[in-house]
Formats: sequence, structure tokens, C-alpha cells
Amino acid sequence: MTPAVTSLIALGVAIVLSCTSRINVGVLAIALAWIVGVYQAGWKPDAVAAGFPVTLFMMLAGVTLLFALAETNGTLERLTHRVVRLAGGSHRVLPIVFFFLACAVSSVGPGAIASVALVAPLAMSIGVRAGVPRFLTALMVANGANAGNLSPVSAVGVIANTKMAEAGVGGHEMRVWIANFAAHAIVSVAAYLMFGGLGTRGARGVSAPAPAGDPPLDRKQWLTVAVIAAWIVTVVAFKVNVGLGAFAAASLLAILRAGDESAAVKRMPWGVIVMVCGITVLIGVLEKSGGMDLFSSLLATLATPGTINGSIAFITGLISTWSSTSGVVLPAFLPTVPALVAKVGGGDPLSVALSINIGSALVDVSPLSTLGALCVATVSDPSESRLLFRRMMIWGLSMSVVGALLCQFLAGVIATL
Repeated sequence: MTPAVTSLIALGVAIVLSCTSRINVGVLAIALAWIVGVYQAGWKPDAVAAGFPVTLFMMLAGVTLLFALAETNGTLERLTHRVVRLAGGSHRVLPIVFFFLACAVSSVGPGAIASVALVAPLAMSIGVRAGVPRFLTALMVANGANAGNLSPVSAVGVIANTKMAEAGVGGHEMRVWIANFAAHAIVSVAAYLMFGGLGTRGARGVSAPAPAGDPPLDRKQWLTVAVIAAWIVTVVAFKVNVGLGAFAAASLLAILRAGDESAAVKRMPWGVIVMVCGITVLIGVLEKSGGMDLFSSLLATLATPGTINGSIAFITGLISTWSSTSGVVLPAFLPTVPALVAKVGGGDPLSVALSINIGSALVDVSPLSTLGALCVATVSDPSESRLLFRRMMIWGLSMSVVGALLCQFLAGVIATL
């Protein structure tokens, strides 16, 4: 058995156990990566360790530390009441607000990852206090961020449009954005209706306006708001690294005695961070051993001229579930569009490109992706984080099928607009 096959089996084992057991799958994933990489592929241990996602770790740790400080000094509690009141006191409106807020931030430039990193911690805190299910909040934030992720001015939109141009299907920036937004809006409406959007109630079990007499923010809380706002501005306007900027903001709050960093560190979801980073190490072995190429080659044999849109969306969706959409899937698949159309004997290149964009993005709510990971990382309670991890895993995997169906029936329509 080749390392490519073994790595695929190892990832399958990790995914199944993440959905069916209480074990921290990140610990298991690192062990499996070590066994496959060192004892079958014959690599040095350093080659396996090189797959550890330092950037992702810094982002998760920095963002969760910053918002843990805001949690421990009471800032998030005070902001909760104000955001609920701004939503008209309707807990049914909050998920919609989360979707469009994340979409707006993502569209203006930083992309989905930075958008979720900025919005998810506050939205998840506000949502749970207002009685909005964590799962629904996570889906609305992640899908909202992805809905704006392919705008012509966003970082990922630039990648997608550049690679499409390399494939000879450039010049369709607005179609790319509209198609991606429409797909995420459709699944978000479905999630809203399925998971309590219309029936969402406040923490006391009744829909009611937020209290009118919210206590004012104290000096520490105003300082926390100011520092977080400055962090958001620097990330969006000046392209400051999200994770490193969060560490700087957290350090400033600690120095100014606006929060207790010791208490904040204890509230950080270390188990979740290990889980996400460990899975990424195993994914690195999968990519390096050729497991991803093997998987995509096997699935590509299913495509025909009549099913190419749905087939390519399904393939890229499954791969994107555990791989980077912007860093791996889009750069790898978009340039191959003309060859793929020729290989299967027909199809519209623009429709195929849109299907790759949509199919690979819809699954990004999976906790194996950065967007899903950032949402799960906001939950400090181990049992709740495991539950959210499993539910988002199931939803993310199901989106590979949903994306295939949407692209099969709609990609061609949007391409002709």
C-alpha cells in the first residue's frame, strides 16, 4: 500500500472519529501523520512537523486571547445587550445581522478568514446570551463571510479572478461575486429556517426587547472596545496580520490593566486549537504524499459533459473540506478548466470555473477549514465545542452534495447572465 493510499485512509479514520468519539482528533491526527510520514513514506520527523500550521495557530491563539480578555472584564456582556437592542429587540434578526456584517467586512478586502476572525468571537458570545443557537450563529457568520469572499477587491477574489484569467475565462468579476453570494445566501436561508431562525427566543424563553437600562461601560470596558476597534481598522485598512495584531492588542490591554491575562489564558479553548492544528498536520502529509492527487483523479472519472458542473463542484468541495480553498483548491483547479472540459468532451468553461469557486467555498464551514475552526474556537466549554465541531463537520460535508446540486442547475444560468 502506497503512502498516498495510507494517508487517505488515515484522514478518513480521523474524520470518522471526530464525529463519533470524544477523543481530541488533533492529537490522533498528529500521531497518524507521524506514522505515515516517517514509517511508511520514509521522511524525517522534521518533514512531518513542517506541516504544523504556525500561521493558523497564531491566528487562533491571538484572536481567542483578545476576546477572552474582553469576556473576563465584562465587555462582551455589556455589548450583548446593546447589540440586541440595536436589532430592535428581535432575536430573530440577530442571525441576519451576523450574516450581513460578516459579508460586508469580507467584501471590502480582508476576505473570509479575517472577517470570521473579527466577527465570530463577538457574534458567538452575543448569540448564546440572546438565545440564538451556537450552530446557527456559526453558519450565518461563516456563510456571510464567504458570501463576500470573492468580491473583486477581496484577497481571495483577486486569486480566483487571476487564475480564471490564466485559464482564458477572465473578465467576469461581477458574475464570480454574484454567483458566490447567491449560493451562500441560499444555504444561509435554509440554515436560518432549519435551525431556529424564526423560532429563536431569548435566554428566558420569550422574545422580548433588550433591557432599556443597560449599565454603562466602565473605563476598562471602553478601553477594550477602543483597542478592538483599532485592531479591526488596522486589519481591514492596513492589512495588519490578524493573529499578530490580536496579540499586540491583547498585550496592550494587559499592560494597561484593562484585563487579567492569566484568567484570559485559562479561558482560551486550547483543546480546540490542538484539534484544528493537528488535523492540518495530517492534511500536510496527505498533500505531500500524493493522497490528494489520487483522490481527485479517482473522482474526476465520474464527470461527463452533462454533469461536469456538478461533478467538479463535488470534487473540489470534498477536497476543500480539509484543504485550503484559496491556497490549494482554486490555484490548483481553476487553471485546469480548459483541459478538463476537453478531457470530458464538452462543457462551458465559465460555468465550470464558477462551479469550482462555489463548490470549494460552500464547505468551508467545516471545522477542518479555518472558517469553521475560528467559530469552534470561540466555545470554551469542551462538551459544547465537541458538539459544535461535529455538527459543523456534518454540515460542511453535506455542502459538497448541496454545492454540486446548485452548480449543476444554476452555474450555467448565472454564466449566461
